[in-house]
Amino acid sequence: MKKISGSLKLLCEAGKASPAPPIGPALGQKGINIMEFCKAFNAETEKMEGLLPCVVTLYEDKSYSFKIKTSPVSYLIKKAAKIEKGSSTTPMIKVGQISQIQLEEIAKTKMTDLNANDMNSAKKIIEGTARSMGIEIRD
Repeated sequence: MKKISGSLKLLCEAGKASPAPPIGPALGQKGINIMEFCKAFNAETEKMEGLLPCVVTLYEDKSYSFKIKTSPVSYLIKKAAKIEKGSSTTPMIKVGQISQIQLEEIAKTKMTDLNANDMNSAKKIIEGTARSMGIEIRD
């Protein structure tokens, strides 16, 4: 069992990790081989799309491991509603709509990363995020 020296959270586009900021400097500070990480990340995410949160666990012997999570809920909602960004004045201005089916698909996708015990709880979490972005959920 290796001894953990720290961890790092990154938000990288799938298949497009490069040594440029913000990834390069964040990993370089910790003594991680940047190109090795980028190649491994890109190889693992080449069939995925969107922004992907990645948790990098650093070990004392300068090795690392990383776990890729699913895209953020806000990204999935914007993609489903086909909008660029959420509303700046949320309660008054609605910027898009998603259906119950789309809501359920997003909940299924995010179920592993959400703090929810069942599908209804997951859907309520997604609904709350959508509402705060100015997205209506239609029947």
